[in-house]
Amino acid sequence: MRFLSLARTAAKTADNKKGEDIRLLNVKKISTFAEYFLIITAESQPQINAISEEIKKDLNERFSLLPLHREGKYSESWAVLDYGGLVVHIMSPKTRQFYRIETLWKEARQISLANT
Repeated sequence: MRFLSLARTAAKTADNKKGEDIRLLNVKKISTFAEYFLIITAESQPQINAISEEIKKDLNERFSLLPLHREGKYSESWAVLDYGGLVVHIMSPKTRQFYRIETLWKEARQISLANT
C-alpha cells in the first residue's frame, strides 16, 4: 500500500484548507495498527469538519479509498480518519496540547513535508 503517498496528499489538502502545525510521523516500527500518523491543528469545529471532508474527498478521488473508520464527525475538538496504514488526526489547539500525540509517540520519526 502507498500510505506515504496518501499521507502527503492528505497533508497538502489540510494545508490548502488552512490546517496548522501539520506533522507526519512514521510509526511503522513502533505501532501494530498504522504506518503513519498525520496530525493537524484546526481552529474551529467547522474547520475540523472542512479539513476532514476535503481529505476524505481527495483520497477517494485520487486513490479510490474511503476511510475504514471515522470518528468525531460532530466533535468540536477532534476528528479521526483511519485508512489502515494512515491515521489522520485533526484537532483543536487545546485538544492537541492536551493529548500531545507527538510526545506519546516520541520514538516515531518525523517526515518532512517541505516538498509536499
